[in-house]
Amino acid sequence: MKLIFLGTSAGRPTVARNVTAIALIFPEHQHRFWLFDAGEGTQHQLLRAKMKLNKLERIFITHLHGDHLYGLPGLLSSRTYFEGAGKLHVYGPPGLRAYLECVMLQSGAHLNYELEITEIEAGPIATGDEDFAVEADELVHRIRSFGYRIVERQRSGPLQLDLLAQRGIRPGPLYGRLKRGEDVVLENGETLRASEVVGPPAPGRIVAILGDTSPCEAAVRLAKDADLLVHEATFGTGMEEKAADYGHSTILQAAQAASLAKAKRLAVTHISARYDEQALAQQISEVRDVFPNIEAAFDFLELILPPH
Repeated sequence: MKLIFLGTSAGRPTVARNVTAIALIFPEHQHRFWLFDAGEGTQHQLLRAKMKLNKLERIFITHLHGDHLYGLPGLLSSRTYFEGAGKLHVYGPPGLRAYLECVMLQSGAHLNYELEITEIEAGPIATGDEDFAVEADELVHRIRSFGYRIVERQRSGPLQLDLLAQRGIRPGPLYGRLKRGEDVVLENGETLRASEVVGPPAPGRIVAILGDTSPCEAAVRLAKDADLLVHEATFGTGMEEKAADYGHSTILQAAQAASLAKAKRLAVTHISARYDEQALAQQISEVRDVFPNIEAAFDFLELILPPH
């Protein structure tokens, strides 16, 4: 499981940074991926990252500002040309359906796959995915903006191969049943309980990806104990008043949210064009005493989330 940042600029693209889009990739599931926001030019970024739209299964839009949304219609249209592109689920705030229906109607776009649009509210999102649960909560911004919490479901523990060998049980179908937590009856009539030969279950990974937001309780709730928090940091430390005026956060406020949530790792994004890389690095170093495991995202940065 890994994240790729496809755009990390705030408001408008720069030479070095495109506007917001993040891909969450599942290599263990044929490299299928989910997309969080789709600013203008996102499909170009996907091409550069060598990612195919027929592997895209779900899109989550945080809010309807253009730097998070204007790349979506073109991306949906281009997906038509990818062989094997199945049903696509798109989630986002109220108003998303009207926006997409208007663009598609007025442009005469035709999709050769099923598109399902779900307008969300705060709370669990019924994605139907067996491996991950998704929850949304409303943040504080100039328009309605949401954050998403993605929780991998608990995975079964490892088989204790040495114990199975001692019992004379060779690799085969019984291994799979035991791994799934099923008790099995052996050839001698003895019942072997899965709990005897399977280790404790492993907790799933947690990722929190937030839309534009001022500091708020919802951001901390979504990021609670997260393996990775992705938080906007449009402004540098010391510009908290201006950040509040525009419904954004500073790098310091993002670090404080990660600390309050007891997140393990923080990546800040949505960086204002006023900061060059040297200034950004300085800002990051100044907040490490608040949250040490922080880094500034840049376009095409890949963050690996190993299993627990």
